[in-house]
Amino acid sequence: MKNYKIAVIPGDGTGTEVVNEGLKVLQAVAQKCSFKYKKVMYDFGGERYLRTKEVLPKSAVSELKTFDAIFLGAIGHPDVKPGILEKGILLKLRFDLDQYINLRPVKLYDERFCPLKNKKPEHIDFVVVRENSEGLYKGMGDFRNKGTSKEVARQISHNTRKGVERCIRYAFEYTKKYGKKKRLTLCGKTNVLTYAWDLWERTYNEVAKEYPEIQKDYAHVDATTMWFVKNPEWFDVIVTDNMFGDIITDLGAMIQGGMGIAAGGNINPKGVSMFEPIGGSAPKYTGKNVINPLAAICALGMLLTEIGEEKAGVMVEDAVKTVVKTNLKDLAAGKMGYSTSEVGDLVVKNL
Repeated sequence: MKNYKIAVIPGDGTGTEVVNEGLKVLQAVAQKCSFKYKKVMYDFGGERYLRTKEVLPKSAVSELKTFDAIFLGAIGHPDVKPGILEKGILLKLRFDLDQYINLRPVKLYDERFCPLKNKKPEHIDFVVVRENSEGLYKGMGDFRNKGTSKEVARQISHNTRKGVERCIRYAFEYTKKYGKKKRLTLCGKTNVLTYAWDLWERTYNEVAKEYPEIQKDYAHVDATTMWFVKNPEWFDVIVTDNMFGDIITDLGAMIQGGMGIAAGGNINPKGVSMFEPIGGSAPKYTGKNVINPLAAICALGMLLTEIGEEKAGVMVEDAVKTVVKTNLKDLAAGKMGYSTSEVGDLVVKNL
């Protein structure tokens, strides 16, 4: 019987509530699929920072490297200045653990929750592979003449051949294994961003030669946002850079029903990966038992697939689909017709 070691970071706000429901589902599916796990809880987040003035202990990254996966709730505290926790925890873990892929499935489980007219589950079922460690989010840049009328602010999009190629190669392999249409769309802006996207396009075309069975496709990022709304059924797997991926996946979350159902993974294919609901800590709902835990439960399903428990991952996703279709009145907090803990119970019941 396999035994896994899972780090759990509930984080801030409603993060603890949704993580609790994910752990409830993990316990049930582990019994059904005959695997064991040990979970270790970490209190990284706003409350710890306010108490200790330390965002992450020095030992955090080296400790987390010893786990099979990380399950994250949410980061963001109303009493902590924006950016401190996000950069000090989320970005630091992504960069230091070399989680260079952000994987975002965009799946509609019930047309009732789609804001687009006449779109059904078969029309919205694609995946975005976002480069997660370079680009504009690398934090490179400077000010010149700051605070004067001649001020210049530079934010540099830093892209390396190594970083771009490993992301594109991951996307081709993912399309080969999971793509329904076997089509990989490169989403960029080659007509304006002529340095970074020259590198991306050249690398994509070179790697594509190794995958003749995969259909090649390209779309400008602005056109991609339009087609997400008008013709989402065109897409299968999309690969893009850090900033464009950040933008289009939020739009993807909306067309699949909202943040209550959107999950993502920060992937290091040869190391430890971290899985989380896309939505934030939602402090106004903290302690009210009304937040939707399904995004966190879907993130758990992704975690299980990544560590090799694909059967368990499918079981979790199928149970979520059933709950969405047969139980929920809405996917928004406070409107589901069930409490947070009751939704978790429903998923367990439908495993």
